[in-house]
Amino acid sequence: MIQFTRLDHILISIPEGKIAEARAFYTDVLGLTEILGDHPKGAMWFQIADIQLHVREEDGGSYSSRHPAFEVANLDVAKQDLERSGIAISYSSEIDGRQRFFFRDPFDNRFELLQFVD
Repeated sequence: MIQFTRLDHILISIPEGKIAEARAFYTDVLGLTEILGDHPKGAMWFQIADIQLHVREEDGGSYSSRHPAFEVANLDVAKQDLERSGIAISYSSEIDGRQRFFFRDPFDNRFELLQFVD
């Protein structure tokens, strides 16, 4: 059984070409601290309490990359459990210090499961 430990981050989408406007909103209006770095697919990351908000441009298609990401105690066990249930696993770009994968529920909602590694 998958042992969830906490919500790690949420990815939301913004229209293409709106990075500067989004950065101004999340830093100036909401007062969030941006986590600087070379993030996957040009995303901006912000800290909100003990989770992160990831903001990325998306073309607005119906098959969205938006998702919550949950930290789990054992990523391999979680993967095995999902695959036994016939759930397809997919991968994305690598992030230092994290192992991760994605899956979709029967309604095409995307989820990420991750585990921090040394």
